[in-house]
Amino acid sequence: MSQNTPAQPAFTPKPRVSARIAAIAESATLAVDAKAKALKAAGRPVIGFGAGEPDFPTPDYIVEAAVAAAKDPANHRYTPAAGLPALREAIAAKTLRDSGYEVSPGQVLVTNGGKQAVYQAFATVVDPGDEVLLPAPYWTTYPEAIRLAGGVPVEVFAGDDQGYLVTVDQLEAARTERTKALLFCSPSNPTGAVYSPEQTAAIGRWAHEHGIWVLTDEIYEHLTYDDAVFTPIVRAVPELANTTIVLNGVAKTYAMTGWRVGWMIGPPDVIKAVTNLQSHLTSNVANVSQRAAIAAVSGDLSAVETMRTAFDRRRRTMVEMLGQIDGVRIPVPRGAFYAYPSVAGVLGRTIRGVTPTTSAQLATLILEQVEVAVVPGEAFGPSGFLRLSYALGDDDLVEGVSRIQSLLGEAE
Repeated sequence: MSQNTPAQPAFTPKPRVSARIAAIAESATLAVDAKAKALKAAGRPVIGFGAGEPDFPTPDYIVEAAVAAAKDPANHRYTPAAGLPALREAIAAKTLRDSGYEVSPGQVLVTNGGKQAVYQAFATVVDPGDEVLLPAPYWTTYPEAIRLAGGVPVEVFAGDDQGYLVTVDQLEAARTERTKALLFCSPSNPTGAVYSPEQTAAIGRWAHEHGIWVLTDEIYEHLTYDDAVFTPIVRAVPELANTTIVLNGVAKTYAMTGWRVGWMIGPPDVIKAVTNLQSHLTSNVANVSQRAAIAAVSGDLSAVETMRTAFDRRRRTMVEMLGQIDGVRIPVPRGAFYAYPSVAGVLGRTIRGVTPTTSAQLATLILEQVEVAVVPGEAFGPSGFLRLSYALGDDDLVEGVSRIQSLLGEAE
């Protein structure tokens, strides 16, 4: 052997990254937001509709509670993995106030944001091979969390012709002997759809009849418009209480995305099991953030109403402007802070020499040609749609949609 020839390893190299982690898809919403911010930092006049993040500061009384907490040495130490007792009690009281049913503090687990609650919920009730019914369009993290738990996401699609609301008949058609759980999200990210009390109750009764767990994401509970109302599925069908996990947090309601405080509510045995998981995974949430969350959920909703009023104004502006574009259809969103137009009538037409055939290609064209960042439908299910958040300033909103109007108006 030549002295210059490297020695061959005596073993077969193993993959550097586990197959489980390598299979995770990047969060499309965060990727779009990061790209928009990078272009802005480079001096480009990019307007981003990608991130679901309120543009308001966290209300002062919440910030003041955090400042006081930071000065208290008691908050400089470990605290219970399940959350500060005072916060768990406050969340239980808030649930009675806002959702209309009682839970004990022992049924509450405080998590590092809503995403941790989502992941831990699936990890706790889903075994390998279990199927989880996933109404689509869906938030981009749900299928990844299901797969990480070893589960199989089963998409149940409702298009713009249905107002993005799945029916009991669709869910029943997708149900098999392996169906373990249903993900329910109302108001919805990404569509802004809100199930009526009657629809919510019908889905809840169906799940109870078939012994299907319900994981209900209620983080947009206070953001509804027009005649839409938020309906907690456990209040609609109280019998579900023993097979339902409620996912929630302070991020959207109180403009606290960066504080990282979420929670889950469920049957005591499930919460005990999830607490064991969290004790090994992250232990307690930052105490200063928990103290801020106590102020948030215990206070009145006047600051929330101010933000909701602004979102409503922006919603109406966005829907009106998007509806003026030839080839775009948009059911009026009645919750959260997203619009989810169908762009099927634009695809296949030529715009500035490019003929996009997917919403991903169209989103790239919009970013490259008019420097507006939107999230393509592929991040949330089938192609043919775009998600635009209206949680940004009024002037930026009008400018950004005006650019899209101008560009798509050139479609031939």
